[in-house]
Amino acid sequence: MKPDHGIRILINRLARLDSAAGWTGDLNPTQRAALEYLSEANQFSRSPSHVAEYLGTTRGTMSQTLKALVRKGYAAERRQKSDQRSISFELTEAGVAAVTEPNPIADAIGSLPPGVQTALRDGLVQSLRQALAANDGQSFGKCKTCAYHEADSENGFCGLLKLALEPGENDKICIEHKEA
Repeated sequence: MKPDHGIRILINRLARLDSAAGWTGDLNPTQRAALEYLSEANQFSRSPSHVAEYLGTTRGTMSQTLKALVRKGYAAERRQKSDQRSISFELTEAGVAAVTEPNPIADAIGSLPPGVQTALRDGLVQSLRQALAANDGQSFGKCKTCAYHEADSENGFCGLLKLALEPGENDKICIEHKEA
């Protein structure tokens, strides 16, 4: 089947409108995108390199973006207890408030009938998977959809990392995700 060029144009236009809406307060669109990723990432997937890979940017750019978010009070830096060189980021209360602010694209999608939302999500997920596979990209899926996820315990268990998941992490994005 021949690709519908108009769909790609519509997706790009929506992305640009969403990015333009990201210029609010003291945040730029890249900072907002990093906050949104951090709000959805599990405890194993919040390093600067993980955020950079997910957003398709360089580690240097993302490192500076994350430092700006810490300086502005939207994120906090955490060093791993097992390795002090390893840095992870999490949202502060201000960061959580920023990612939950109204968004015109989210509002427009939310106004679609549930069946249309589901079809749109499924089509976009399938397209993303194919694009990532073509470029050897990382899937960054949610823990509960991963081949390594074990649902034996209340919160789940990561068979790859041999670690119990914390409450709510089943629905978080993971850098180690492998399609089940």
